[in-house]
Amino acid sequence: MTITAAADGSALGNPGPAGWAWYIDDDRWAAGGWKHGTNNMGELKAVLELFRATSGVDDDLLVLCDSQYVINSVTSWMPGWKRRGWRKADGKPVLNVELLKELDEAIAGRRYRFEWVKGHVGHELNEAADERARAVATAFQRGAPIPTGPGFVPLDGAPVPAAPAVGVASEPASPSLFDLADGGDGRRTVTVDLAADEWARIERRARRAGVSPEELLRDLAARA
Repeated sequence: MTITAAADGSALGNPGPAGWAWYIDDDRWAAGGWKHGTNNMGELKAVLELFRATSGVDDDLLVLCDSQYVINSVTSWMPGWKRRGWRKADGKPVLNVELLKELDEAIAGRRYRFEWVKGHVGHELNEAADERARAVATAFQRGAPIPTGPGFVPLDGAPVPAAPAVGVASEPASPSLFDLADGGDGRRTVTVDLAADEWARIERRARRAGVSPEELLRDLAARA
C-alpha cells in the first residue's frame, strides 16, 4: 500500500509567524509551527513530521510537495552536504541544517518518493496542506489557538493504542465519572474515567474541529 500525502509550509512575511502541515485526508493530517520562522523551515518540517507520523507502518510513502528546495535537498543535495560536513560546495554552512539532519535520520530505511506539484492551482491535497499551514501561521500572528490536527491513523483502519484518561491521577481511578483535585492555586485537576466508545466519540469530534481532544474538552468547559 502507498500512503499519498501533501506537505507544505507557510510564513507570513517570510520570515514571520510560520506554519507547517501534512495532509492525507480530513481524518489524517497534522500541523504546527513557530512564532517566527521561514517558509523553507515550514516546508522541511512538514515533510519531517510526515515521515515521523508514518514511521510505524510498513507502507510506501508518496510525498506531494510544491517546494523544489525540499525535493532537491532530500533527493539531490543531501549526500554532498553530508560528505562535506553539512557544508555547501562553496564551503558555506547549509541553511536549516538541524531540520535537514533530523529529516535525514527520519527517511533512513523508508520506501518513499517525491512528486512535485505546482502550488496554488487547485490541487486538492496541496491546497488542503497549504490551508492548514497558513492557518497555523495566522494563529501565531493573532495569538489564537493552534490547529494541530488529528494526526495519523493507519489507512487499513488498524487500531491505535488507547488514549489515556484526561487529567492526572495519583491514585487508581475511582468508580465515579469525575475525580476532582484541588491544586491549591485556584486551579482544579479533573480526571475523567471514560469508556473506549466515549473517548472515540470525543476524538472524532476533535478531529472534525481540527484540535486535540484536550483542547476540545477545555473549549467545552469554557463554554459551560
